[in-house]
Amino acid sequence: MTKELWLNLPVKDIQKSKTFFKAIGFSFDENREREDMAAMKVGEKKVPVMLISEGTFKEVIQHEITDTSKSSEMMISFDAESREEVDEVAQKVEKAGGTVFAKPSEIQGWMYGCAFTDLDGHRWNVLYMDINKLEK
Repeated sequence: MTKELWLNLPVKDIQKSKTFFKAIGFSFDENREREDMAAMKVGEKKVPVMLISEGTFKEVIQHEITDTSKSSEMMISFDAESREEVDEVAQKVEKAGGTVFAKPSEIQGWMYGCAFTDLDGHRWNVLYMDINKLEK
C-alpha cells in the first residue's frame, strides 16, 4: 500500500534550482541531499519534491526528458493562504528568474491564482481557494 508520495523533477543545475525555490519560499531537507539531488519540502506534510540532475534523472527513467520549451507532462499546484500571498509568490518568481505566464487573477469566482515556470520550464500553479465562495 502507498505510504508516501514524492515527485522527481529533472533540473539542469541543482544549486541554481535550490536558490530559485528558496527565494520563493520553499525549504530543503539537507539530510537527503547529494551532489546530484536535493529534497525540497512542500506543504505542512513536507511532501518531498526531489530536484534531480538531468543526467541522473535520465538514467533512472531510461527515457528522454521532456523538452519543456515544447511541451509539459504535468503542472504542480500548491495552495496559498491569501490573495496577497499569491501576489507575493508571483513577484518572488519573477525576481528569482522564473516566468509568470498567467498573471494573478480570479478563477471561477472562488479561486485566485497564478501560474509560472521555474528555471527549467516546469509549470507550477499557486492558488488561494475561498471555499466559502464555492457554489454548492
